[in-house]
Amino acid sequence: MSQNLVELSVNGSIQVMWAWESDTLLHVLREVLGLTGTKNGCEAGHCGACTVWIDGIPRLACLTPVGSVVNSEITTVEGLGSWWQERHPSSHYHPIQRAFVESGAVQCGFCTPGMLMAAAALLRDVKFLTDQDILERLAGHLCRCTGYEQIVQAIRQAALTEVTEQ
Repeated sequence: MSQNLVELSVNGSIQVMWAWESDTLLHVLREVLGLTGTKNGCEAGHCGACTVWIDGIPRLACLTPVGSVVNSEITTVEGLGSWWQERHPSSHYHPIQRAFVESGAVQCGFCTPGMLMAAAALLRDVKFLTDQDILERLAGHLCRCTGYEQIVQAIRQAALTEVTEQ
């Protein structure tokens, strides 16, 4: 096995690095690029802490071989506010980021990046959310601190904010 020169588009910037064929996107984001917002929770796809967007679709970075995303646009939690600001220049933060803080949905913070990425995609994809929509989308995300009520409340709040900002 050998290292290859890999070019990735991460949060709107082209990043060029050497990576092993067996490297996961999670490893490259955290250890090579220093983007530590994406968390390493289980390395087995069970907790959702490493959720990023690959071409706008939430995916688990711990299960994604870096070679499979070479021609993709990767958005991490560090790029979520910028992604939103491109579409809404008057705002620096995605409504879900503000709502998580205001609702107390951030406690230890470990699950937060993955939750934010999943919730932002849900808000983008589903215009009229039900609690069932929220719970289904968060089914693969584990949180040991909040009991999920503040997280669900934050997503509801952000859905209302996003509707009024469009």
